[in-house]
Amino acid sequence: MQTIGSKLASTGGRPSGFDYLRLTLAVSVIAMHTAIVCYSFPGEWALWESPARPFFRAILPMFFALSGFLVAGSLERARTLPLFLGLRVIRIYPALAVEALLSAFILGPIFTSLPLAEYFHDPLFARYFWNLIGDPQYVLPGAFPYNPLPTYMNRQLWTVPFELLCYLSLAGLSVIGLKRWPSLLPVAAIVLALGYGAFKFWHTGQALYVRGPLPGLMLVVAFLAGVAMYWFRERLPYGRGWFIGMLVATIVLLSVVPFGDLVAPFTATYVTIWLGLTDPRRNWLVRGADYSYGIFLYGFPMQQAVAALGPWGHTPLGNFIGSVAAAAAFAGVSWTFIEKPALRLRKPMERVEARWLGRRAGQKHEALAARPLD
Repeated sequence: MQTIGSKLASTGGRPSGFDYLRLTLAVSVIAMHTAIVCYSFPGEWALWESPARPFFRAILPMFFALSGFLVAGSLERARTLPLFLGLRVIRIYPALAVEALLSAFILGPIFTSLPLAEYFHDPLFARYFWNLIGDPQYVLPGAFPYNPLPTYMNRQLWTVPFELLCYLSLAGLSVIGLKRWPSLLPVAAIVLALGYGAFKFWHTGQALYVRGPLPGLMLVVAFLAGVAMYWFRERLPYGRGWFIGMLVATIVLLSVVPFGDLVAPFTATYVTIWLGLTDPRRNWLVRGADYSYGIFLYGFPMQQAVAALGPWGHTPLGNFIGSVAAAAAFAGVSWTFIEKPALRLRKPMERVEARWLGRRAGQKHEALAARPLD
């Protein structure tokens, strides 16, 4: 029987499916946001009541599951927890910080209806920089005044605190003893899902059925499920029948089943990892680069800018095409000048880690040598 682990090993540990899937999901986020950009909140509500609900609703859990599976490998390879967390910082923070600064100092002034002096002195402008520490702020003063969704610049950043929570949760489980008790992963994911469901039912008395995207804590569940799939990869089957079954289950759970939102992150995780482990030939889009994060970061600001440029930008198709092109251009610049250079810090960080571990080993050896003989 082929397992997740054997399939991963057969690709040399670097299947191209994850690269293509990241790009597909990033572009899908833009497609999902065309509803609210073009028709404001009523458009988004209509999207969640449409037959397309389960497909759009699965995008973010799949993103988080994919991240969990890949980040688990990073945790396994890191020799210390500080290095693991440091690698997460250099991958996420530089591009996020630059995007927030560009939005505040370039896009905002271009598309605001306020005089620049009033724009820069508005409390919303100062508050916007909380984005730099992971506290999402979505609006800039007077931005996009004639768009269906005025003032919003970065609504996609609502997931950032939950992404940080994912990394901290994984670090906490590692400190508790993840390597000794790997069952902590699925247990933590299940407890979190059931706990959230019980809390919501206790408050509302109704089955959990949310009109919007999956609640943020369910994204953490998907992340932990992705980590668990990596940790137990040698025991979990990899098969087309399993994929089809989990795909159908995910669609059903996100469509009509009461409390299906609590279970769907687990089935969606299998679908995600199965697709990621496919290994089609790499083309220029994914060869030596990862534009998905930049497309995610710049997608919503570009959608708002495209909508502000003319009536064609208020149509879903026109907005989607224009925004994907613009976001891809910004993503290419971000990868080349921000993300890729930041990742070069990995080697110096590993050297610092090696020296620190060597010093600790030397101190331990000296302490043992100094102990009196019995």
